[in-house]
Amino acid sequence: MSHWDRFQKYFVRYSNLGFSIDISRMAFEDDIFTTMAGRIEAAYKAMIEVESGAIANPDEQRMVGHYWLRNARLAPNAELQHEISETLSATLRFAANVHSGAIPAPSGQKYTRALVVGIGGSALGPQLVANAITPANPPMAISFLDNTDPDGIDRVIAQIGAELATTLTIVISKSGGTKETRNGMLEAEAAYKAAGLDFAKHAVAVTGVGSELDKHAIAQGWLARFPMWDWVGGRTSLMSAVGTLAAALQGVDVLQFLAGAAAMDVETRQRPAIENASMLLALMWYHAGKGKGLKDMVVLPYKDRLVLFSKYLQQLVMESLGKEHDLSGAVVNQGIAVYGNKGSTDQHAYVQQLRDGVNNFFATFIEVGRSREAASIEVDPGFTTGDYLQGFLRGTRKALAEKGRESITLHIQELNAFSLGMLIALFERAVSFYASLVHINAYHQPGVEAGKKAATDFLTQLAQVRSALSGTGRSAEEVASKLGIDAEDAFHMLNHLAANAQARIIHVGDTPAQDQFAAP
Repeated sequence: MSHWDRFQKYFVRYSNLGFSIDISRMAFEDDIFTTMAGRIEAAYKAMIEVESGAIANPDEQRMVGHYWLRNARLAPNAELQHEISETLSATLRFAANVHSGAIPAPSGQKYTRALVVGIGGSALGPQLVANAITPANPPMAISFLDNTDPDGIDRVIAQIGAELATTLTIVISKSGGTKETRNGMLEAEAAYKAAGLDFAKHAVAVTGVGSELDKHAIAQGWLARFPMWDWVGGRTSLMSAVGTLAAALQGVDVLQFLAGAAAMDVETRQRPAIENASMLLALMWYHAGKGKGLKDMVVLPYKDRLVLFSKYLQQLVMESLGKEHDLSGAVVNQGIAVYGNKGSTDQHAYVQQLRDGVNNFFATFIEVGRSREAASIEVDPGFTTGDYLQGFLRGTRKALAEKGRESITLHIQELNAFSLGMLIALFERAVSFYASLVHINAYHQPGVEAGKKAATDFLTQLAQVRSALSGTGRSAEEVASKLGIDAEDAFHMLNHLAANAQARIIHVGDTPAQDQFAAP
């Protein structure tokens, strides 16, 4: 079969959405749709159950309902349908009132900025939206505290500067107990206080009803509170108040964003596999990694505004699919590693390795048809910068294919709220389909909880190490022996304390065991 014939056979487009997917450069066998038929049918059945409200996260006895966020009528009961619709309306009303000045800053001025405090899904999604589809001159600028790095926090607060007086802070945490977010909130509160401002009069919470954050916001008299539901995971929460509030404040057409996702849901819910874009993605992931995640996914969007898309997909794909056990309890160590940059920057970065180095990946190109809104100048006779960008995309794709490197190409006609919603919905359903194909639970994250527990243990021991310091000096081994902890852990804790003026290094030996630490 010629490549042209293969392209026509495996090119799928949804003309009504301005979307297409080309899997012809993936070297799968033509019988994949028959050999995988049983798994495909099971994946469709599992999806119907999820969207109908079945318990899809058995670890926590929770439904998984992010699909309902863009079509509340799909929710399994009238109460949920009303709550979803009313929360969306409430976020849009709040944003409109902020823009109009009906909800002013305490000074009486309009709010000019938003500061989002969150981590993981509570920040990655809003950051993607802020970078990809906000107007060039949004009604409100936006900043993020998305880590517990004090230096990073200081830089963000310094960049806001005097504008803190007209900055609205949105604190996002479903449980209300996420330490990174709690720390960011306390740092923001301290910054407002240092500027002589009342933090509570600038603060909004997006959290679970009755959570620690919810109770704190009520007690302190925050401006507003919006709910997060236990049936929405952080990595799929962008179309809840987690994303809609910040997006609306920045002037994004939130209804179009949700409509794009709902439209892709319609196209990928029940179409036959050979024309179902989400199932085609899942099948290609299965093919490329032999059902075991043996190859990485390199995401290459040829649009500057989509540079954060690979970062967003890292959490969506890797937290959903990176699992030690399958649903039967067998050890499978599943997952697909995701990384990416943007075209054609990638051509001056790692395309050299992609073409000539280890063949441990498949590429996912994202093509945007419209180069820019206005007319383009010619940078060479007859050619624009957009022509060059298209040339680099097609050239890189061809250069990879010449060396047997597989790739998928997704096309959207233009990048806007509707098409970004489509892309997010496309990958959300692909993740769920792939999880069914390999028989894992895409909706829990036990490894994340293990990391949180280890961090808590570290902090408990750090306090003990600090208390164990004396004025005369002790080695890491002496401190560890006294406390009954690991000597290497004690060494790193002592150095951390010393770097932050909470301990002194009084002797540096030839080996770490000879270093001596004392109280400050």
